[in-house]
Amino acid sequence: MSDTSVIKEPIKEEMKKFEPYFREQLKTKIPLLDIITNYLLRRKGKQMRPMLVFLSAKLNGEVSESTYVAATLIELLHTATLIHDDVVDETYQRRGIFSINALWKSKIAVLVGDFFLSKGLSTALNTNQIEVLKVVSDAVKEMSEGELLQIEKSRKLDITEDVYYDIIRKKTATLIAACTSAGALSVQSSEEKLKAMKEFGENLGIAFQIKDDLFDYESNGLIGKPTGNDIKEKKLTLPLIYSLQKADSKHRRKILTKIRRHHKNERKVQEIIAFVKTNGGLEYTKEQMHKYSQKAIESLSIYPDGEAKDSLIKMVEFTINRKK
Repeated sequence: MSDTSVIKEPIKEEMKKFEPYFREQLKTKIPLLDIITNYLLRRKGKQMRPMLVFLSAKLNGEVSESTYVAATLIELLHTATLIHDDVVDETYQRRGIFSINALWKSKIAVLVGDFFLSKGLSTALNTNQIEVLKVVSDAVKEMSEGELLQIEKSRKLDITEDVYYDIIRKKTATLIAACTSAGALSVQSSEEKLKAMKEFGENLGIAFQIKDDLFDYESNGLIGKPTGNDIKEKKLTLPLIYSLQKADSKHRRKILTKIRRHHKNERKVQEIIAFVKTNGGLEYTKEQMHKYSQKAIESLSIYPDGEAKDSLIKMVEFTINRKK
Protein backbone atom coordinates (compact mmCIF):
# COMPACT_ATOMS: atom_id res chain seq x y z
CA MET A 1 0.00 0.00 0.00
CA SER A 2 1.24 3.51 -0.85
CA ASP A 3 2.03 5.81 2.02
CA THR A 4 0.93 9.45 1.63
CA SER A 5 4.53 10.69 2.17
CA VAL A 6 5.56 8.73 -0.95
CA ILE A 7 2.61 10.22 -2.89
CA LYS A 8 3.63 13.72 -1.71
CA GLU A 9 7.26 13.37 -2.88
CA PRO A 10 6.98 15.31 -6.23
CA ILE A 11 5.13 18.20 -4.50
CA LYS A 12 6.94 18.13 -1.15
CA GLU A 13 8.18 21.74 -1.44
CA GLU A 14 4.82 23.06 -2.67
CA MET A 15 2.97 21.39 0.24
CA LYS A 16 5.49 22.90 2.67
CA LYS A 17 4.86 26.39 1.25
CA PHE A 18 1.10 25.82 1.14
CA GLU A 19 0.73 25.58 4.92
CA PRO A 20 1.82 29.17 5.77
CA TYR A 21 0.07 30.45 2.61
CA PHE A 22 -3.22 28.88 3.73
CA ARG A 23 -2.76 30.12 7.32
CA GLU A 24 -2.22 33.67 6.00
CA GLN A 25 -5.64 33.64 4.28
CA LEU A 26 -7.37 32.94 7.59
CA LYS A 27 -5.96 35.85 9.60
CA THR A 28 -8.67 37.77 11.44
CA LYS A 29 -9.00 40.41 14.15
CA ILE A 30 -11.62 38.33 16.02
CA PRO A 31 -9.86 36.42 18.87
CA LEU A 32 -12.51 33.64 19.09
CA LEU A 33 -12.27 33.04 15.34
CA ASP A 34 -8.45 32.88 15.60
CA ILE A 35 -8.65 30.27 18.38
CA ILE A 36 -11.05 28.09 16.36
CA THR A 37 -9.04 28.51 13.14
CA ASN A 38 -5.83 27.47 14.94
CA TYR A 39 -7.65 24.45 16.38
CA LEU A 40 -8.81 23.46 12.87
CA LEU A 41 -5.33 23.91 11.37
CA ARG A 42 -3.81 21.69 14.06
CA ARG A 43 -6.26 18.85 13.37
CA LYS A 44 -5.76 18.73 9.60
CA GLY A 45 -5.78 15.21 8.12
CA LYS A 46 -3.80 13.73 5.25
CA GLN A 47 -4.43 16.84 3.08
CA MET A 48 -5.52 14.65 0.21
CA ARG A 49 -7.37 17.51 -1.52
CA PRO A 50 -4.54 20.09 -1.74
CA MET A 51 -2.23 17.22 -2.75
CA LEU A 52 -4.55 16.41 -5.66
CA VAL A 53 -4.59 20.08 -6.74
CA PHE A 54 -0.76 20.31 -6.75
CA LEU A 55 -0.21 16.91 -8.39
CA SER A 56 -2.74 17.74 -11.14
CA ALA A 57 -1.06 21.11 -11.73
CA LYS A 58 2.39 19.48 -11.87
CA LEU A 59 1.16 16.82 -14.29
CA ASN A 60 -0.17 19.53 -16.61
CA GLY A 61 2.50 22.24 -16.31
CA GLU A 62 4.37 24.38 -13.78
CA VAL A 63 2.83 25.05 -10.36
CA SER A 64 1.97 28.76 -10.16
CA GLU A 65 0.46 31.30 -7.74
CA SER A 66 -2.92 30.31 -9.24
CA THR A 67 -2.34 26.74 -8.03
CA TYR A 68 -1.90 27.93 -4.43
CA VAL A 69 -5.11 29.96 -4.74
CA ALA A 70 -6.96 26.93 -6.17
CA ALA A 71 -5.74 24.65 -3.35
CA THR A 72 -6.68 27.31 -0.75
CA LEU A 73 -10.15 27.75 -2.23
CA ILE A 74 -10.80 23.99 -2.23
CA GLU A 75 -9.53 23.62 1.35
CA LEU A 76 -11.60 26.57 2.62
CA LEU A 77 -14.83 25.37 1.03
CA HIS A 78 -14.21 21.74 2.01
CA THR A 79 -13.56 22.76 5.64
CA ALA A 80 -16.78 24.84 5.62
CA THR A 81 -18.83 21.86 4.39
CA LEU A 82 -17.28 19.55 7.04
CA ILE A 83 -18.11 22.02 9.85
CA HIS A 84 -21.69 22.34 8.60
CA ASP A 85 -21.96 18.53 8.16
CA ASP A 86 -20.98 17.98 11.79
CA VAL A 87 -23.76 20.37 12.88
CA VAL A 88 -26.34 18.71 10.60
CA ASP A 89 -25.35 15.18 11.72
CA GLU A 90 -24.90 16.25 15.37
CA THR A 91 -21.43 14.70 15.20
CA TYR A 92 -19.19 15.46 18.16
CA GLN A 93 -16.06 13.72 16.92
CA ARG A 94 -14.41 13.30 13.53
CA ARG A 95 -11.60 10.73 13.32
CA GLY A 96 -11.18 10.86 17.11
CA ILE A 97 -10.97 14.68 17.31
CA PHE A 98 -13.71 16.89 18.77
CA SER A 99 -15.81 18.80 16.24
CA ILE A 100 -16.34 22.58 16.44
CA ASN A 101 -19.97 22.14 17.50
CA ALA A 102 -18.85 19.80 20.34
CA LEU A 103 -16.47 22.42 21.75
CA TRP A 104 -18.16 25.72 20.85
CA LYS A 105 -21.82 24.74 20.17
CA SER A 106 -23.75 24.69 16.89
CA LYS A 107 -24.41 28.43 16.53
CA ILE A 108 -20.69 29.25 16.54
CA ALA A 109 -19.90 26.24 14.29
CA VAL A 110 -22.39 27.43 11.62
CA LEU A 111 -20.92 30.95 11.72
CA VAL A 112 -17.34 29.62 11.44
CA GLY A 113 -18.42 27.48 8.47
CA ASP A 114 -19.93 30.62 6.89
CA PHE A 115 -16.65 32.49 7.52
CA PHE A 116 -14.64 29.80 5.72
CA LEU A 117 -17.14 29.81 2.86
CA SER A 118 -16.95 33.59 2.43
CA LYS A 119 -13.12 33.56 2.72
CA GLY A 120 -13.04 31.03 -0.11
CA LEU A 121 -15.23 33.25 -2.29
CA SER A 122 -13.25 36.44 -1.55
CA THR A 123 -9.88 34.66 -2.07
CA ALA A 124 -11.00 33.55 -5.54
CA LEU A 125 -12.47 36.96 -6.46
CA ASN A 126 -9.48 38.97 -5.15
CA THR A 127 -7.14 36.92 -7.35
CA ASN A 128 -9.54 36.80 -10.30
CA GLN A 129 -9.78 32.98 -10.24
CA ILE A 130 -13.28 32.94 -11.71
CA GLU A 131 -12.93 29.62 -13.58
CA VAL A 132 -11.69 27.81 -10.47
CA LEU A 133 -14.44 29.46 -8.38
CA LYS A 134 -17.04 28.18 -10.85
CA VAL A 135 -15.69 24.61 -10.62
CA VAL A 136 -15.63 24.64 -6.81
CA SER A 137 -19.02 26.39 -6.42
CA ASP A 138 -20.60 23.76 -8.68
CA ALA A 139 -19.05 21.04 -6.51
CA VAL A 140 -20.45 22.55 -3.27
CA LYS A 141 -23.91 22.83 -4.87
CA GLU A 142 -23.74 19.17 -5.95
CA MET A 143 -22.59 18.09 -2.47
CA SER A 144 -25.63 19.75 -0.89
CA GLU A 145 -27.92 18.09 -3.44
CA GLY A 146 -26.32 14.70 -2.77
CA GLU A 147 -26.78 15.01 0.99
CA LEU A 148 -30.44 16.03 0.58
CA LEU A 149 -31.07 13.22 -1.89
CA GLN A 150 -29.59 10.70 0.58
CA ILE A 151 -31.75 12.05 3.44
CA GLU A 152 -34.87 11.83 1.26
CA LYS A 153 -34.09 8.29 0.14
CA SER A 154 -33.17 7.05 3.63
CA ARG A 155 -36.68 8.06 4.75
CA LYS A 156 -38.31 6.04 1.99
CA LEU A 157 -35.69 3.23 1.85
CA ASP A 158 -36.03 3.05 -1.94
CA ILE A 159 -32.46 3.48 -3.13
CA THR A 160 -31.54 1.68 -6.36
CA GLU A 161 -27.97 1.19 -7.54
CA ASP A 162 -28.38 4.09 -10.02
CA VAL A 163 -29.58 6.44 -7.26
CA TYR A 164 -26.68 5.30 -5.03
CA TYR A 165 -24.16 6.29 -7.71
CA ASP A 166 -25.97 9.58 -8.23
CA ILE A 167 -25.67 10.29 -4.48
CA ILE A 168 -21.98 9.43 -4.15
CA ARG A 169 -21.10 11.21 -7.38
CA LYS A 170 -22.66 14.38 -5.96
CA LYS A 171 -21.64 13.90 -2.32
CA THR A 172 -18.00 12.89 -2.72
CA ALA A 173 -16.79 12.58 -6.31
CA THR A 174 -17.60 16.12 -7.45
CA LEU A 175 -15.30 17.70 -4.84
CA ILE A 176 -12.40 15.38 -5.71
CA ALA A 177 -13.03 16.07 -9.42
CA ALA A 178 -12.99 19.81 -8.53
CA CYS A 179 -9.49 19.34 -7.01
CA THR A 180 -8.06 17.69 -10.11
CA SER A 181 -9.87 20.10 -12.48
CA ALA A 182 -8.77 23.16 -10.47
CA GLY A 183 -5.14 21.99 -10.49
CA ALA A 184 -5.20 21.58 -14.29
CA LEU A 185 -7.04 24.91 -14.73
CA SER A 186 -4.44 26.75 -12.63
CA VAL A 187 -1.76 25.97 -15.24
CA GLN A 188 -3.96 26.72 -18.31
CA SER A 189 -4.35 23.11 -19.39
CA SER A 190 -5.95 22.12 -22.72
CA GLU A 191 -9.63 21.09 -22.95
CA GLU A 192 -8.65 17.45 -23.58
CA LYS A 193 -6.47 17.35 -20.48
CA LEU A 194 -9.06 19.16 -18.35
CA LYS A 195 -11.58 16.49 -19.34
CA ALA A 196 -9.11 13.70 -18.44
CA MET A 197 -8.38 15.26 -15.03
CA LYS A 198 -12.09 15.67 -14.27
CA GLU A 199 -12.72 12.01 -15.18
CA PHE A 200 -9.76 10.93 -13.05
CA GLY A 201 -11.07 12.87 -10.03
CA GLU A 202 -14.63 11.66 -10.43
CA ASN A 203 -13.68 7.97 -10.70
CA LEU A 204 -11.22 8.30 -7.80
CA GLY A 205 -13.98 9.96 -5.74
CA ILE A 206 -16.45 7.15 -6.47
CA ALA A 207 -13.85 4.49 -5.54
CA PHE A 208 -13.07 6.49 -2.35
CA GLN A 209 -16.73 6.58 -1.26
CA ILE A 210 -17.31 2.89 -2.06
CA LYS A 211 -14.30 2.07 0.14
CA ASP A 212 -15.81 4.22 2.93
CA ASP A 213 -19.11 2.35 2.60
CA LEU A 214 -17.31 -0.99 2.89
CA PHE A 215 -15.82 -0.04 6.29
CA ASP A 216 -19.31 -0.19 7.77
CA TYR A 217 -19.56 -3.91 7.03
CA GLU A 218 -16.01 -5.01 7.78
CA SER A 219 -14.54 -5.95 11.15
CA ASN A 220 -12.43 -3.26 12.71
CA GLY A 221 -9.28 -4.26 14.59
CA LEU A 222 -10.22 -1.95 17.48
CA ILE A 223 -13.85 -2.95 17.92
CA GLY A 224 -13.70 -6.49 16.56
CA LYS A 225 -17.06 -6.34 14.76
CA PRO A 226 -18.49 -4.13 12.00
CA THR A 227 -19.97 -0.85 13.24
CA GLY A 228 -23.04 -0.78 10.98
CA ASN A 229 -23.25 3.01 11.43
CA ASP A 230 -24.90 3.55 8.03
CA ILE A 231 -27.61 1.01 8.91
CA LYS A 232 -28.16 2.80 12.24
CA GLU A 233 -28.76 5.99 10.22
CA LYS A 234 -30.97 4.07 7.74
CA LYS A 235 -28.51 4.77 4.90
CA LEU A 236 -28.64 2.17 2.16
CA THR A 237 -25.21 1.80 0.57
CA LEU A 238 -23.99 -0.50 -2.20
CA PRO A 239 -23.34 -3.73 -0.17
CA LEU A 240 -26.92 -3.64 1.17
CA ILE A 241 -28.55 -2.41 -2.07
CA TYR A 242 -26.98 -5.29 -4.03
CA SER A 243 -27.94 -7.89 -1.38
CA LEU A 244 -31.56 -6.63 -1.30
CA GLN A 245 -31.72 -6.87 -5.12
CA LYS A 246 -30.61 -10.49 -4.92
CA ALA A 247 -33.02 -11.52 -2.15
CA ASP A 248 -36.58 -12.78 -2.79
CA SER A 249 -39.42 -10.36 -2.00
CA LYS A 250 -40.25 -11.99 1.37
CA HIS A 251 -36.65 -11.79 2.61
CA ARG A 252 -36.31 -8.24 1.25
CA ARG A 253 -39.39 -7.08 3.15
CA LYS A 254 -38.07 -8.69 6.34
CA ILE A 255 -34.71 -6.88 6.07
CA LEU A 256 -36.33 -3.53 5.20
CA THR A 257 -38.60 -3.86 8.25
CA LYS A 258 -35.53 -4.44 10.45
CA ILE A 259 -33.90 -1.31 9.01
CA ARG A 260 -37.06 0.75 9.39
CA ARG A 261 -37.99 -0.35 12.92
CA HIS A 262 -34.89 -1.80 14.55
CA HIS A 263 -31.96 0.22 13.08
CA LYS A 264 -30.86 1.18 16.61
CA ASN A 265 -30.90 -2.42 17.87
CA GLU A 266 -27.30 -3.71 17.86
CA ARG A 267 -28.30 -7.38 17.44
CA LYS A 268 -30.61 -6.63 14.49
CA VAL A 269 -27.91 -4.45 12.86
CA GLN A 270 -25.46 -7.39 13.07
CA GLU A 271 -28.15 -9.63 11.50
CA ILE A 272 -28.43 -7.22 8.56
CA ILE A 273 -24.62 -7.23 8.19
CA ALA A 274 -24.65 -11.07 8.19
CA PHE A 275 -27.36 -10.97 5.47
CA VAL A 276 -25.15 -8.72 3.33
CA LYS A 277 -22.14 -11.00 3.77
CA THR A 278 -24.15 -14.15 2.94
CA ASN A 279 -25.59 -12.58 -0.22
CA GLY A 280 -22.25 -11.54 -1.74
CA GLY A 281 -22.75 -7.82 -1.05
CA LEU A 282 -19.12 -7.25 -0.04
CA GLU A 283 -17.59 -9.11 -2.98
CA TYR A 284 -19.77 -7.24 -5.47
CA THR A 285 -18.97 -3.86 -3.85
CA LYS A 286 -15.22 -4.57 -3.94
CA GLU A 287 -15.50 -5.46 -7.65
CA GLN A 288 -17.20 -2.10 -8.31
CA MET A 289 -14.55 -0.24 -6.28
CA HIS A 290 -11.78 -1.85 -8.36
CA LYS A 291 -13.68 -1.06 -11.57
CA TYR A 292 -13.79 2.66 -10.74
CA SER A 293 -10.19 2.77 -9.50
CA GLN A 294 -9.11 1.18 -12.81
CA LYS A 295 -11.16 3.78 -14.72
CA ALA A 296 -9.36 6.53 -12.81
CA ILE A 297 -5.93 5.13 -13.75
CA GLU A 298 -7.02 4.75 -17.39
CA SER A 299 -7.95 8.46 -17.49
CA LEU A 300 -4.23 9.24 -17.07
CA SER A 301 -3.19 7.21 -20.15
CA ILE A 302 -2.93 10.41 -22.28
CA TYR A 303 0.00 11.57 -20.11
CA PRO A 304 3.62 10.40 -20.44
CA ASP A 305 5.13 8.56 -17.47
CA GLY A 306 6.56 10.79 -14.79
CA GLU A 307 6.67 11.52 -11.06
CA ALA A 308 3.32 13.35 -10.85
CA LYS A 309 1.49 10.67 -12.84
CA ASP A 310 3.10 7.98 -10.68
CA SER A 311 1.93 9.74 -7.50
CA LEU A 312 -1.65 10.05 -8.78
CA ILE A 313 -1.69 6.30 -9.52
CA LYS A 314 -0.34 5.69 -5.98
CA MET A 315 -3.13 7.93 -4.65
CA VAL A 316 -5.68 5.59 -6.29
CA GLU A 317 -3.97 2.55 -4.71
CA PHE A 318 -3.83 4.28 -1.32
CA THR A 319 -7.55 5.12 -1.54
CA ILE A 320 -8.72 1.54 -2.07
CA ASN A 321 -6.24 -0.07 0.33
CA ARG A 322 -6.50 2.31 3.30
CA LYS A 323 -7.56 0.94 6.67
CA LYS A 324 -9.70 3.92 7.77
